[in-house]
Amino acid sequence: MSNIKNRDLMKLSGLEPLVFTPEINFVNIGERTNVTGSKKFARLILNGQFDEALEVALDQVRGGAQVLDVCMDEGMLDGVAAMQRFLHLIASEPEISRIPIMIDSSRWEIIVAGLKCIQGKGIVNSISLKNGEAEFVNQAKTIKKFGAAVVVMAFDEDGQADTYQRRIDICKRSYDILVDVVKFNHQDIIFDPNIFPVATGMDEHRKNAIDFFHATQWIKQNLPGAKVSGGVSNVSFSFRGNNPVREAMHASFLYHAIRHGMDMGIVNPTMLEIYDDIPKDLLEKVEDVLFDRNEEATETLLEFAETVKASDKKEVATEAWRESPVEKRIEHALVKGIIDHILDDTEEARILLKNPLKVIEGPLMDGMNVVGDLFGEGKMFLPQVVKSARVMKKAVAYLEPFMPKVGDLDYNEEQSSIKKILLATVKGDVHDIGKNIVGVVLACNSYQIIDLGVMVDAQKIIDEAIKNKVDIIGLSGLITPSLDEMVYVASEMERQGLNIPLLIGGATTSRIHTAVKVDPVYSGTVIHVTDASKSVPIAGESISEETKDAYHKQIKETYRQLRVEHEAKQQVKQMATYAEAKANPTFIDWEHYEPIVPKKLGTTVFEDLDLSILRSYIDWTPFFSTWMLSGKYPKILNDEVVGKEAQKLFDEANEMLDRIIEEKWVKAKAVIGLYPVQRVEDDLVLPENGMSFHFLRQQGKKGKGVPNRSLADYIHPDQIDYLGGFAVTAGWGIEQKLDEFKESGDDYNDIMLKALADRLAEAGAEYLHVLVRKELWGYAENESLGNDSLIKEEYQGIRPAPGYPACPEHSEKRTLFDLLEVEKNIGIILTDSYAMYPTSSVSGFYFGHPESKYFGLGKIGEDQVKDYARRKGVSMEQAERWLSPNLAYSPSLNVQKS
Repeated sequence: MSNIKNRDLMKLSGLEPLVFTPEINFVNIGERTNVTGSKKFARLILNGQFDEALEVALDQVRGGAQVLDVCMDEGMLDGVAAMQRFLHLIASEPEISRIPIMIDSSRWEIIVAGLKCIQGKGIVNSISLKNGEAEFVNQAKTIKKFGAAVVVMAFDEDGQADTYQRRIDICKRSYDILVDVVKFNHQDIIFDPNIFPVATGMDEHRKNAIDFFHATQWIKQNLPGAKVSGGVSNVSFSFRGNNPVREAMHASFLYHAIRHGMDMGIVNPTMLEIYDDIPKDLLEKVEDVLFDRNEEATETLLEFAETVKASDKKEVATEAWRESPVEKRIEHALVKGIIDHILDDTEEARILLKNPLKVIEGPLMDGMNVVGDLFGEGKMFLPQVVKSARVMKKAVAYLEPFMPKVGDLDYNEEQSSIKKILLATVKGDVHDIGKNIVGVVLACNSYQIIDLGVMVDAQKIIDEAIKNKVDIIGLSGLITPSLDEMVYVASEMERQGLNIPLLIGGATTSRIHTAVKVDPVYSGTVIHVTDASKSVPIAGESISEETKDAYHKQIKETYRQLRVEHEAKQQVKQMATYAEAKANPTFIDWEHYEPIVPKKLGTTVFEDLDLSILRSYIDWTPFFSTWMLSGKYPKILNDEVVGKEAQKLFDEANEMLDRIIEEKWVKAKAVIGLYPVQRVEDDLVLPENGMSFHFLRQQGKKGKGVPNRSLADYIHPDQIDYLGGFAVTAGWGIEQKLDEFKESGDDYNDIMLKALADRLAEAGAEYLHVLVRKELWGYAENESLGNDSLIKEEYQGIRPAPGYPACPEHSEKRTLFDLLEVEKNIGIILTDSYAMYPTSSVSGFYFGHPESKYFGLGKIGEDQVKDYARRKGVSMEQAERWLSPNLAYSPSLNVQKS
C-alpha cells in the first residue's frame, strides 16, 4: 500500500508547481533551447535575436515540455550574459515561465549566474566527480543553498562511465556523498547514467542502450528517492539527417527506459513519435540494435534506413488546416478541440456572413454536427467532445455582444431555428456531473441548452420552460428521494397544462421507474435516458415534426406494457413474511466471539487531510466511467478502442491533480466516530445518548442455508458491541475554481475538477477506513494491502452508506450527521432530501466483524414497512415514500412534494 507523503516527492516549480507523483509516468525536458543541440537556436542567440529565440522556448512548452533545458555553452558567446538575458526574457513570458528551468552548462560560473535568475525551483545540469570530491561537495552545497535539484553525471576522475558496472559504482559513490556529507535531499538528486549512441559500427558501443536500461533499474532499486534522466537524442547520433529513423529510435528507447525506471529526459517533445505508431518493420530493426539481439543488427538498420525517406510532413500537416476556408477552419478547430485561433476565425466568419446568428447556425453548428456524428459513430469520445464544446462556447461568447437585442429593429425572436432544452437537477439534489455531460453532448448536436443548475424547485422549472419557450425539459437526480421529486415535477407539468417532452436521467433513475411512477402522471412524452449518448436520438425523435406523434404513441405503449409486466411480477414474486425473515438471520458464532473495543472511542476530526496521501488511494475506474470510457484501470489505458484517449485523459487528470494539490484548489475534511452500541432486533441503539439506527432486512424467499441479511446481524445480539460512522468531503473551496471555469465556458475543466473531487472524496473514505482498521479501532493492526486489494475490498469489515443497497433509506443519514456533529465539525450539510453538500462528499457506517459483507436489500413487504415506520416514529405514507424503490407492492400514494 502506497503511503507516499508530500515531503517524499520531488517538487520543482516555475510559476506553477511540478510534483513528481507516482502517477507521472515521464517528464519531458525540452531540448531545443540548447545552443549545442539546436542549430536554429544557436544561430538566433549568436545573432542576438533573443526575441525569436524565445519563440523556440514557447514552441517547446506548447509541444509538451514540462521542464525547459537552457544551455549557452558556445565558444563565441559570453555564456554568463547570454544565460542571464535569456532567463530574464523567459521570466517575462508567463506561458513559458510557468514550467521549471534546467540550467545546463559545463561552466560553473554560468550555472551560478542562472541560479540567480530563475524563478521557483529549477534543476542544475550538471555536476560530477570528474575533478574530485572536494569540488563536487562545494558545488553541491551551493546548489543546495539556492534550493535547486541537481543532475549528477556518471563521471569520475577516470572519465565517463561507459559500462554497466562503472555507471552504478559512480552513481552509488556520488549518492553517498550527497546524502551523507552534503545532507542533500535525496528526492532532489537526479542521475544521468550516460546515453551513448548505438549502431555506430563499433563493437564497444553495441551495449550502450541496454547498459543504460540496467543501470537505471539498479539506481531506482538501490538509491532511494533518486531520479534518472538523460539526453535521449544521443542514442540516435548515427542517424543524423534521417528524422523518421531517429524519431523511432527515440520513442523505442524512451519506452523501454521508462519501463526500467527513467523519470525524465531531454527530448524534443514536438518531434516525439508514438511508440505504437512506429512501423512494425522499422521498430523490429531499431529494437534489435537497442537490445543487441544479433551480430547483424546495426548493418540491417543502416540498410533499412536508406529506404526511409526523411520527411517533415508531421510539422507541415499540423498547420496545413490554417490554409483552408474559414468554415473548414472552424470545423477543424471544433473537431480537434483547438482553441488557439477560434476568436480570429469567428470574427472572420462574422464579417463574411454579416450576421452573428448565421455564424452560429452556419459554420459553428455545422462543425458541431460533425462532432456529434463522430461521437455517435464511436469515432470520438466524450473527453474530446467536451473540449469541442469549450471551443464552441468561446466562439458564441465572442459573438454575443454582436447579437441583436430585444427592441433592435432587426430583432426577431423567431429568427433562430435552434431548439432549446432546459436541464435541471431537481430540488433536494446537488449532483450535476451527468447533467452537465448530457448538456455538452446535446449542445454538440445543435441544441441550445438552458441549464438551471442544482436544487431547482418544480415551479421554477416550469416557469423557466414557459418563459424560454423550450422544446424539451430534462430532469436529473442522483439520490433516491429525487425519484419522488421527478414524479412531482411531472404531475405539476400536467396540472399546469404543459405538453413538453420530459427526459428523465440520473444514477438512481430507471426505465421501469419512469414507466411505473412518472409516465402515468403526465400525458406528454416521458422518456428515460440511460446515458448522454442516447440523449441525442431521443431528443430528436421527441420533437421532430415527422416523428414526434408516432414516437409519443410508441413510448406511451411501451411504458404501459412495462407497467403491466411489472405488476404481474409483483403478484407472483415470492416473499417471506418479515417474521420469517427475522427468523433467518446471518449465522454468526457469537459464543466464540468477543467484540473488539476501539482504541479511540468517540469522535475524531480531521481539519485538513493531505490530498497527496488521498491521491494514492484513488480508484480510477469510476473516473473513466464518468467520461463514458468503458474499461477497468489500468487496462483501459491499453485498450484498442479507447486506450489512446483514456491515456490522454489520465495524463490531463493528473496534471490537474498536481495543481489541485499544490495550489490548494480544494480542502479535504473528515470526521470519524466509534461508539458502543446495543442491538435491539434490527435497530442499533447507542446507550450513551439513546440515538438509534434502524436497519432493514432482506425479505425475498431464500434457498436452504441462505440468510435474509440485515446490517444489524453483524452486531452482537446479547452484549455491548461497537459501530463506527464517518463523513468526508474533498469539496471545500471548489466553487471558486468552478466559477472561473463557468465564466470562461470551460466545460471540460469544470467536469474534470468535479470528477477529480469526487475521486478524492472516495479516496478519503478508503484512507480513513484503513486508519480505522489499523489504528483508531485497531481490529486489523497488521493489515498490509495495496490499493488494488483495497479496491477489491479484501479487508476485514465494511463501510455501507445510507442510500446504497444494504441500507437504501437516506434519512438514516440525518441521525448519522447528528451523532458525528458533521455540520459543526466539518461543514457538510444535508438538503431536505438528504443529499450532501459539498457534492464531493461521502458518509457511512463502519462494521468491523470478520463475517460482515456487502449485500443488496432487494424488495421488502408491507409488513416490514409498517414495522419500520413504527421504529422510526413516522407515518406509513412517509416510510413508503422513503422506501419506494424497494417496495414489493404498489401503495396508493398521493403525488406531492416529498
